[in-house]
Amino acid sequence: MDYNSMIQNSKVEFGQMLPGTFLIGLLSAFENRFQTVADSFFEEITWKQFFAIICINLCKESPTINELSEIMASSHQNVKQILIKLEKKGFVKMMVDERDKRKQRIVLTKKCDDFCKRNDQESAIRMNQMFEDISEEQLITTIHTIIQMEKNLRKH
Repeated sequence: MDYNSMIQNSKVEFGQMLPGTFLIGLLSAFENRFQTVADSFFEEITWKQFFAIICINLCKESPTINELSEIMASSHQNVKQILIKLEKKGFVKMMVDERDKRKQRIVLTKKCDDFCKRNDQESAIRMNQMFEDISEEQLITTIHTIIQMEKNLRKH
């Protein structure tokens, strides 16, 4: 969707909408469109499942569900459901923590590693396409803006 033409569209009235309000709507709409496109990219898993895998890979040690929930900025229940589906597909294993038997750690399987290696190059190509004609300076400004929005959200 071309937002420049949407703003000019006679079917939509943005009126005196503040830029911040417009940005929140824009981010929400983008997230929906991105998830739809990303879900069609992989046959085996959804975007949210792949995002969980990315977040697990970011961890220095196998995370617990609570740790992963915090990284993903999602509820324990939502992350647990994602992990159950990934476990059924053979992408993760839930292992009892050796230091604290009450905790479960999430471990990626060989099947998951193979999947990531198989899709790594195509994923990189698609990400590069999405950021085509966007300068590094623009990306850094956007990152800083969203980080500040997140800080403000947590304050209030």
